[in-house]
Amino acid sequence: MADPRGFLTTTERELPARRPVPIRLMDYSEVYEKGDPAQLRRQASRCMDCGVPFCHQGCPLGNLIPEFNDAMYRGELSRAVELLHATNNFPEFTGRACPAPCENACVLGINQPAVTIKQVEVSIVDDGFAAGLITPVVPDRITGHTVAVIGSGPAGLAAAQQLTRAGHTVVVFEREDRLGGLLRYGIPDFKLEKHHIDRRLTQMRAEGTRFETGVEIGRDIDFAALQTRFDAVLVATGATVPRDMELSGRGLDGIEFAMDYLVPSNRAQASDAASAADSAPFIDAAGKHVVIIGGGDTGADCLGTALRQGAASVTTLAIGAQPPVDRDADSPWPTVPRIFEVQSSHEEGGTRRYLASTTRFVGDDSGKVSGIEVAQTQFADGRRIPTPGTEHVIPADLVLLALGFSGPETAQIDLEAGAGGAFDRAEDYAAQPGVFVAGDAGRGQSLIVWAIAEGRAAAAEVDRFLTGSTRLPAPVRPTDEGFKC
Repeated sequence: MADPRGFLTTTERELPARRPVPIRLMDYSEVYEKGDPAQLRRQASRCMDCGVPFCHQGCPLGNLIPEFNDAMYRGELSRAVELLHATNNFPEFTGRACPAPCENACVLGINQPAVTIKQVEVSIVDDGFAAGLITPVVPDRITGHTVAVIGSGPAGLAAAQQLTRAGHTVVVFEREDRLGGLLRYGIPDFKLEKHHIDRRLTQMRAEGTRFETGVEIGRDIDFAALQTRFDAVLVATGATVPRDMELSGRGLDGIEFAMDYLVPSNRAQASDAASAADSAPFIDAAGKHVVIIGGGDTGADCLGTALRQGAASVTTLAIGAQPPVDRDADSPWPTVPRIFEVQSSHEEGGTRRYLASTTRFVGDDSGKVSGIEVAQTQFADGRRIPTPGTEHVIPADLVLLALGFSGPETAQIDLEAGAGGAFDRAEDYAAQPGVFVAGDAGRGQSLIVWAIAEGRAAAAEVDRFLTGSTRLPAPVRPTDEGFKC
C-alpha cells in the first residue's frame, strides 16, 4: 500500500492540464501537457488498502494496480515498470486510448473520485522509456516453430510479442503500409501520437518479431497457403465492417463512414505523400456544416478532426437521452456506468444533441447531401423510434456515420462467422486445428484492453498447441465479459 492515509489527504482526482483549446486546434499533437511528478505521487498515494482490489477484475488484463501505484508513490520507477509489463504489453496504448474500466471498478470510487489509474500507467511507461528501463526481451532459445499473425492491431501485436518471447518465429502480416492497425490510422494523433507505436515496434523487431506490410491475405497470399507455410496461424484482423443506416437518401454524396473520413486524415498527418496517393481520398471538412451520427469515441475523434480542419459547425447526434453526470441506480459500482462524458474534443467546440432519431437524408439537385431530417426519440415497447410530428431538418454538407462496427471482414479468410458477425472459435481460441482467432475478430467490437488481453491469452493457446504445454499467461477466455449492469 502506498500511503495509508493518502485517500484522506487527497480526496480529488488530479490530471495533467490540457493545452489551451485555441492552441491545440492549430495542430494534431496530444492534448495533455507534461504531468507534475508531485501530482502523480499524490494520486498514487490515494490507492487504498481495500482488501479486495476490484480494479484487478475491472481490467481484463488483471493489471497489478495497487502494486504499481505503491511503487510510483515510493519513487521506485524500475519496479513500477516491471509490475506494469508483467500483465500489459502496451500500457502506452491503454493509458491513452482505453476508457479505463479499472477506474470504474476502483473501490475508492464508491464515495470519492477514483484513483487516476490511467495517468499513473502512462506516466510509468513514458518515464520508463525515457530512463532506458524498457528494453528488448530476447528469447533464450528458438523452438523452430513458425507462427503467422494476420493483423497488427493491439491483439495481433500482443500475441506476436508473447510468442516471440516464447521462442517461436513470428511473422506479422499487415495490409496497410504501416503497422498498428486502427491504432495507426483510426485514432488521431491528438489522442495517440504515432511515435509511441514506432517505439514499441522497435523493441519488438529487436526481440525477433518479423513484419510484412502491404500484404493482404487473399490478394497477395492465399489463406490456405499461409496455413501450409506456417505451423500455426492467428487471425487478429479486428472488426472493421462499419454499421450503416438504411434510410432514404443514404446514397447521396457527402455521407461517409467515420473511418473513411479519419483514415485519410490520419495518413495526411503521417506526411507520407506516396501512401496517401494510394489510399482513399482525403475528405476535408473546412467550411462545411458537419453532422456526426454516433456519440462514442469514434464520433469524438471525428469531432476533433473536423474542428482542426476548420469546419463551419459540427453537430453530434445521439439517439438516446443524455446520460447523467454521476452514477445512477441502474449502474451501481463496480459496473461501467453510462455517464455524461466530456472528452477533449467536446471541450474544443461543436454541439451535442440527444434524443435525435435520424429519419432521412436530404439532398440538393446535384445529388449532394444538404441536410438530415431528425425527430425526437420516443421509447415504445422497449424500442427507440421517432416521434411523429417532430421532424425537422439540420443543415449538413458532410455527414459522418460513427455507429460502430458489426464484425470482421470475412471474404478472404476461410473461417466460419457466427450470428454476431465475428469468427466462431472454441474456448482455446481455435477456429480450426492450427488456426486461432483473437481480439475483435472473434469478440466483436470491444476495447483496446480486451484486445491485448485476448492477444496474450490466444498466444498461450498457440504455444500450447505447438509445444504441448505453456508458461504464458492467459488472462481471459473468449466467453469472459467485463462488469455489466
